[in-house]
Amino acid sequence: MDDWASITDKAPSPEPAIEIVDLSKRFGSITAVDGISFAVKRGSVTGLLGGNGAGKTTTIGMIMGLILPSSGSVRVLGADMQRDRYRVLARMNFESPYVDMPHRLTVRQNLGVFARLYAVVDAETRIGRLAKALALEDLLDRPAGQLSAGQKTRVALAKALLNDPEVLLLDEPTASLDPDTADWVRTHLEDYRRTKGATILLASHNMSEVERLCDRVIVLKLGRIVGDGSPAELIERFGRTNLEDVFLDFARGRRGEMT
Repeated sequence: MDDWASITDKAPSPEPAIEIVDLSKRFGSITAVDGISFAVKRGSVTGLLGGNGAGKTTTIGMIMGLILPSSGSVRVLGADMQRDRYRVLARMNFESPYVDMPHRLTVRQNLGVFARLYAVVDAETRIGRLAKALALEDLLDRPAGQLSAGQKTRVALAKALLNDPEVLLLDEPTASLDPDTADWVRTHLEDYRRTKGATILLASHNMSEVERLCDRVIVLKLGRIVGDGSPAELIERFGRTNLEDVFLDFARGRRGEMT
């Protein structure tokens, strides 16, 4: 896509973009994440799947450094997120339709605030380019509270791409969207990953979305990893025709762990 900057010719680092070792999080007597370990290679798209309460959002929160682990470690772009997260926060971003922007501020004002938080150089130009790429030009001066669900999702995506993140964390990025808008968002995510060489970790309940976008799928249940492989591998190993049937097998206890 012409509006994204082209990826450089520099060889990708062999170091994982995200590395999680024995990660756990307990909230009182509740164990939300239970000793999980995995690494995500740079430039890949990894799906984090699981039912409600599986630990997906808590895991993303710990990767972002917003939730303190009970035990274990998280490294992003080589930085320990418990000790050195400020070294890499400007190289990361997050998008979720469940996080609202201030309703009274216009789209332009909201994006301007986040651009300052991320120390974006020439923020006005950057916002203009993203508005063109994401079809937001007619919405820039509209209060955020007056946007439709699909419009809010496009604005949230613009916010997430303001700083050209090397690591993009997505929590249900197309939830509640109509099929056309959801396809539109997925296409832009594919374009961004391809042209920027970005690493994407995607939590989703939409199995067709995961099959389309992800190189790898990690399945969580009760805070533990119960499946890990490419969508095609999981489908073939369990003799299913699609990833949704595989997911239902795990969710309903018809399959044991498969890593």
